[in-house]
Amino acid sequence: MTPLSPTSPPHGRPLRFGALLLTTALLATACGSNAEESAPADLPDGTAEPTPSASAEPAKEPYTVAIGGDVMFEGMLRQRLDSDPATALGPVAEVFQEADVSVVNLETAVTDGGTPAPGKQFVFRAPATAFTALESAGIDVVTVANNHGMDYGTDGLLDTLDNAEAAGFPVIGAGRDIAEAYEPEFFEVNGNTLAIIGATDVLDDHLIAEWTAGEGKPGLASTKGEMLTHALEAVAEARTRADAVIVFLHWGLEGDHCPLPHAPDLAQQLIDAGATAVVGGHAHVVSPGGYMGNAYVHYGLGNFVFYNFNGPTAETGVLRLTLQGEEILDDEWLPGQIQGGIPILYEDESSIAQGVASFEGYRDQCSGINITAEPEGPAV
Repeated sequence: MTPLSPTSPPHGRPLRFGALLLTTALLATACGSNAEESAPADLPDGTAEPTPSASAEPAKEPYTVAIGGDVMFEGMLRQRLDSDPATALGPVAEVFQEADVSVVNLETAVTDGGTPAPGKQFVFRAPATAFTALESAGIDVVTVANNHGMDYGTDGLLDTLDNAEAAGFPVIGAGRDIAEAYEPEFFEVNGNTLAIIGATDVLDDHLIAEWTAGEGKPGLASTKGEMLTHALEAVAEARTRADAVIVFLHWGLEGDHCPLPHAPDLAQQLIDAGATAVVGGHAHVVSPGGYMGNAYVHYGLGNFVFYNFNGPTAETGVLRLTLQGEEILDDEWLPGQIQGGIPILYEDESSIAQGVASFEGYRDQCSGINITAEPEGPAV
C-alpha cells in the first residue's frame, strides 16, 4: 500500500488511469511484392537494438480495507496517549497493520490552541502525538469531517492540518478551501487504485456556515444542502481516476441503531455518482451494514477509541472489505467491545458469533434501509 497525492503519480508505479499502451514501432518496409521486414538496427557499439513489445497493465489482485469508527483522545485515552503514543490504540492495531489500507473517523481537533466552539456541550482536542498513535497502529488515513473536527474553530482546524502535514499523515474531509476539503486520498495497492473521500452530514445548525469549507475559506466537506453537489462531483471525479471509491460519511442520530430516513437516498446518490462503498458513524452505537446493489453501505460503525463505553455504546468492531478492481469480493464484521477506552476484538468463537449475529440483526430491526446481506450480483 502506498498513499498517493491526488495529482502526483504513484512512487515508481504506473497509474491505472486508462491503460498505458506502448505502441509497437513498425520498421520501414521496401516497396514491391518481395519486400521483407527490416532487421533491428544496430546500436553504435554493434549490438542489436531490442525490438519493442507491448506492455500489459499490471494484474489487479485482491486487497483488504479495514475501517473503524469514532476515535478521540480525551479522559483515559489522553493518559494512554501521553504514556506511549505507539501503543495508545491497543491490540486492535494488529488488524489495521494486516490490512492493505486502514481508515478511521478522527473525532477531534488536533491542536493545543484555538477557541472552543460556542454553544457546544462537548469539545474535543488532542496533541499532535495523536498522529503518531494513529500511524503506529497501522492506520493510513483519517477523516475529520464530523461534528468535532472544528471544535476549536478555524485556528484549531488549521493546526490539525498543519500537524498532519508535519507528521506526513493523510487527512481527508477538511481543508484550507473547498477544493482541499473534498480532495480524496488515493492509494495504489496490488495493481488497484483506491480513492477515499470524507464528508459530514451532521453539523450543529448554528455552526454550519462557519464550519463548511468554501472558496478560500477553511472548513469541512459536507453533504448538507447545496454542498451535496460538491460531494457528488468529488465522487464522480475520483471514480474516473480510481477503480474503487469509498466515502466515509458522518451520519446518523445519536443513540439510534437505525439510520435517519434520508440516509438510504443519500447513500444511493453517492453510489450513483461512483461510490463503491459508503460507510460512517456518529450515533455512538453500531448500525446496520449490507449491500445496496453491488455497493456496500454501513450506516454506523459505532464508538471505537472512545471514553463512553457503557451498554450499547461499548459495542464496536472493524469492518473489513476485500476488493478487486471495482468489485467488493467480501465483507466481514469483526466484533468486539470497548474496554478501558480501546476496542478489544473478540477471539473466542462463541463471542464472535454472538457479535456478528447482533450486528446482522440490525438489518431486520431497521425498516426502509434498502440493504441486503448479499450483493446483487457480479459487477459488470
